[in-house]
Amino acid sequence: MGVVLEERDHAAQRWAARGSLGAAVLAVVLPVVTAGVGSLLLVGAGLLGAVVTAAALWWVLTRRGVVRAAAAVLAVGSPVGVIVLFHAAQLLWVVVVSLVLWSVAVWAGKTALSSTRSHHVRVTEYETPAPERAFFLMNPRSGGGKVERFGLREKAERLGARVHLLDPERPEPEDVAALAREAVANGADLLGVAGGDGTQALVAAVAAEHDIPFLVVSAGTRNHFALDLGLDRDDPSTCLDALADGVELRVDLGFAGEHPFVNNASFGAYAAVVQSPAYRDDKVGTTLELLPDLLTGQRGPQLTARAQDAVIEAPQALLISNNPYRMDDPAGLGRRERLESGVLGVLGIKVESAAEAAGLLLGRHATGLTVLTAREVLVDADRPQIDVGVDGEALVLPTPVRCRIEPGALRVRVPRDRPGVPEAKPPLDWRRLRKLAATVGRTALPKGRARGAGTPR
Repeated sequence: MGVVLEERDHAAQRWAARGSLGAAVLAVVLPVVTAGVGSLLLVGAGLLGAVVTAAALWWVLTRRGVVRAAAAVLAVGSPVGVIVLFHAAQLLWVVVVSLVLWSVAVWAGKTALSSTRSHHVRVTEYETPAPERAFFLMNPRSGGGKVERFGLREKAERLGARVHLLDPERPEPEDVAALAREAVANGADLLGVAGGDGTQALVAAVAAEHDIPFLVVSAGTRNHFALDLGLDRDDPSTCLDALADGVELRVDLGFAGEHPFVNNASFGAYAAVVQSPAYRDDKVGTTLELLPDLLTGQRGPQLTARAQDAVIEAPQALLISNNPYRMDDPAGLGRRERLESGVLGVLGIKVESAAEAAGLLLGRHATGLTVLTAREVLVDADRPQIDVGVDGEALVLPTPVRCRIEPGALRVRVPRDRPGVPEAKPPLDWRRLRKLAATVGRTALPKGRARGAGTPR
């Protein structure tokens, strides 16, 4: 029976692969059959529109005044012009149908390939006793007031935890690391945070230092760390279920100098922008005012990053992440497939012209983009101090800044029953798809299984 079900699964994979290849062929053939030589003009016009739009966006970010306004018009007008051109040639429907077919091809192809992977990345879960003296720090303003809206304090206290509400009215912010250390000194056997990623990182470092569990409550605005842990971001109160019925994960912890981060540390343009006093009240206006000087090198430090044998010279933006972010799928951007790989993700961007900005359309193959992993990254500059954004918190650190990762340093307690991290789709490999589509019957089964389990030769 098991072999029959497995054969059905493999049959579905084969048909998904065939459907993917068929949709891809139709996406290419339809414009050729419908438009003939005009199909080449379709492709050329589309590519030209994309290049012009990317270049115009670069001018928007690096210019001011009339030039910026004209570039903004061009950035909007270019794709609109391409659409009008297709419509005038009565070929717009061809473009729409071809894009739909191509989307189906990509979806079906990745579905087929993801089912054939030899193994899936799964984080090991550890059974540990429930905490007896849990301590939580909760920010009542985080996430627009989620602490009160979801009754987080009340639920935590019902489950036996002690809760300290941070006071947002204090002239000086409370030292959350000091509060966490005091709680540990008083016998806390778990530290939890309902707040932003910056607060989580500081308390997580204290938990790692004392080798006690850390519990994340997804009460922040973005909740990137909670997302990658597979927690429920829609209802943060479910995170507290881990107090009664939870398991532990061992995940990595990043450091920029001596400052911990659970997500990332950013250097360059973004780090400089968030340092501005005006940024909090006017994010868009402040960014547009500062970026021209930052991106053209008239303001800010000149960075150099060294990671193993690689050197990234003068990037305008540099992101060091606690485990690498996904780069192979637009739907997965901003997510990490793993939190325990033991390596930092490194993403450097260096763009000096509109042409290089257009080249970013090539993704990770663009000349202005550096993507790699390393256990340690040394970030230096032509000045003694640089701006750094550590999990969204604006800091000024002495150079050079040593970024490192501590593998498995953090014990994270999570609910046994949680949504989980969405399974990552593999990169599209047309050669593998063709082989899968061409298989017949049980030849699609893995080696050693084609004859059936236990069947004699």
